[in-house]
Amino acid sequence: MIHGLILKTFQVFVEDTYGTTTWDEIAAEAGLDPPNFEAMLTYEKTMLRTLISSAETVLDKPSTQFIEDIGTYLVSHPNREGLRRLLRFGGVDFIEFLHSLDDLPGRARLAVPNLDLPEIELIDEDPAHFVLNITGDMRSFSHVLVGVMRAMADDYGALVLLDHKGGTSRVQQIEITLVETAFAEGREFELSQPGEQAGEGV
Repeated sequence: MIHGLILKTFQVFVEDTYGTTTWDEIAAEAGLDPPNFEAMLTYEKTMLRTLISSAETVLDKPSTQFIEDIGTYLVSHPNREGLRRLLRFGGVDFIEFLHSLDDLPGRARLAVPNLDLPEIELIDEDPAHFVLNITGDMRSFSHVLVGVMRAMADDYGALVLLDHKGGTSRVQQIEITLVETAFAEGREFELSQPGEQAGEGV
């Protein structure tokens, strides 16, 4: 089974990026009736593959491209600021953020107990070169991570090269080369939410 939150995220990404009409076309292509998902329900695991195939047909794009776009959307879209903040708490720079990815599936389960994400392992090849191993049944998750890392590199102002190496049915691999940590000015980030005052709630 697959958590409805994953499928609902797919739906909201399409609606925010391409419009509700395009989502209706993808839902019809996938045979969804009604054409929406409930975030806290579970669905057959094959539904994700069906959605990806239907979106590839309707959008006329390779699936890897729009799945990476989902990862970028999750960090950069104004409607997803909460996730961006959660990821930024992983470290003060991009390297610390990378090392925090190992804990991402566990943190996700704390927030949504039944949400099972693939396991993530970061391997340090040298100070500027890393390998990310993603182990699990959801192969598309590795492409989402490429989009997330690309957006987070921009967020931190780092210049990074990402190479999705593929892998087996269970293990996908991404090579990460850090060209420059402070290549550009990163997006503004504060620990407190906008409008919060120091000491509020203490």
